[in-house]
Amino acid sequence: MYKNILIVIFILAVFAKGQTPRLQNMDIAIQDNGKYHAWIYFVDKTKSVDKPIISPKTLKRRNKVNSNKDYDWYDLNPSEIYINKVLNTGAKLRHQSRWLNAISIECTENELIEISYMPFVKDIQPVNQFHRKNIEELKPTKSLQKSGSTSDTDYGAAQEQLEQINVHTAHDNGFYGQGVTVLMLDTGYNLDHPVFDSLNVIVEWDVINDDSTTKNEDGDPSGQHNHGTSTFSALGGYAPGSLVGPAFKADFILAKTEILDQEIQMEEDNFVRALEWGEFLGADIASSSLGYTDWYVWENMDGNTAVTTKAVDIAVSKGMICVTAAGNDNLNSWGHIIAPADANDVISVGAVDNSGVIAGFSSRGPSYDGRIKPEVCARGVSTACASGDGVSYASSSGTSLSTPLVAGAAAVLLSAHPTWTPMMVREALMETASQAYSPDTTYGYGIINLWEAINIDTLLLDGEISPGHFELYQNYPNPFNSNTTIEYNLNQRSNVKIKIYDILGKEIITLVNNFESPGKNSITWNGTDKTGNPVSTGVYIYNLILGDKSYTKKMLLIK
Repeated sequence: MYKNILIVIFILAVFAKGQTPRLQNMDIAIQDNGKYHAWIYFVDKTKSVDKPIISPKTLKRRNKVNSNKDYDWYDLNPSEIYINKVLNTGAKLRHQSRWLNAISIECTENELIEISYMPFVKDIQPVNQFHRKNIEELKPTKSLQKSGSTSDTDYGAAQEQLEQINVHTAHDNGFYGQGVTVLMLDTGYNLDHPVFDSLNVIVEWDVINDDSTTKNEDGDPSGQHNHGTSTFSALGGYAPGSLVGPAFKADFILAKTEILDQEIQMEEDNFVRALEWGEFLGADIASSSLGYTDWYVWENMDGNTAVTTKAVDIAVSKGMICVTAAGNDNLNSWGHIIAPADANDVISVGAVDNSGVIAGFSSRGPSYDGRIKPEVCARGVSTACASGDGVSYASSSGTSLSTPLVAGAAAVLLSAHPTWTPMMVREALMETASQAYSPDTTYGYGIINLWEAINIDTLLLDGEISPGHFELYQNYPNPFNSNTTIEYNLNQRSNVKIKIYDILGKEIITLVNNFESPGKNSITWNGTDKTGNPVSTGVYIYNLILGDKSYTKKMLLIK
């Protein structure tokens, strides 16, 4: 109530001083220190003189989706000139985002109003907060013995949750996540626990304090690293006889992003910064048991609004698989999925019990624009995991625990098919899940079946056409903010049509309508309609027509 009063006071003050369009209808919450936290979006980027240095592993992963480009617009930093002008008002820089072309700042009311009048400022949005609601607290597990497993590995307490999604069969055939790098985004990690002794952790980053310690440190609240310790162990832990995760032979990048205070809050700019960092280091998969509802309304769960949602779709466009929790909000006043589970290309995860029944708390879909959510489910009720005390094991409930099981399974799937794109992995998991033929907004496509996903016919994946005929590729960059390129490959001279439609099926523009020569062809769309007027932010469909055949893919325009 107190916070809402402060918001009203702030809005009235802005009107009194002459409100600018960029602050219209803004609800920016005042912080405990009397300052505001806000995202400042810029209208453009000044071209960098220096070419970004990107690791070979990152380029190799990106090349699966980005047609061998060394770098793109998203790799360029926001303009230093713009940043300095904003900071010259007295505002304090929190984080900056290459992908969003924005910075998050801490500032006073007067500073925010001054910034809003700057001609290079495109938009101002609040830095939103996260509320994590664990349905069940961690409970010590008395017995961790294996019973009746058909695998050579002694999974201990994790046996049922891994066999439910058919991880054990993949392990028996030699797939453990090897060669795959997983980025974890969570509260911190106690690597002193024996479940992590054999794991390969490449690098750690505490985004909150900007250091390399993701374990509890001086100044952290009690239990800061507990949640991340549990999720990491469920994904990649390896302590035979006690607890084993799906992807224990993967490599790991650990980001500590959540500010754990008595209200269990986090600010989303930490999430975006960590996601960009992990992608740049070459992470193949991101697993996040986090989500956002504060300052958003249900209408914002449309795949195009939340900052974290935009960041996730950009990460996928760069070849990184993103797996996130659907949320634990079915039984409360919110009652829907949370951001970034509403992203177009994410794998959002619901929670089931050991019998495969959906958990009462597991957030239901659809997204606000009507897409099936969650995508898939895994065990999220009394899920076996490690405790943050660094010694014991426990069980916990929430989509926080089902998410790392699916992310770990995705890592195993990618170790079996290292050339697959994120959308191929996503589709394989969905099309082989328990309700693939009758998806709904409770289970999505159902409980995953990893071994079936590994063995799916690759010609069914990603909307790709058989190489014997022609291929339609994912546009790049995607998402995009000005221009994007669509490529397609023909094996013979053909009459080709390519049309763009909005999400409601209205035709926007015809890009190609003529005979094309064999080989790889491309066309660029600049985000305008057939009259030359720019179209708005949103999801668009591009449609390739060859004779009596028609193939489509989605793309995301962000302005």
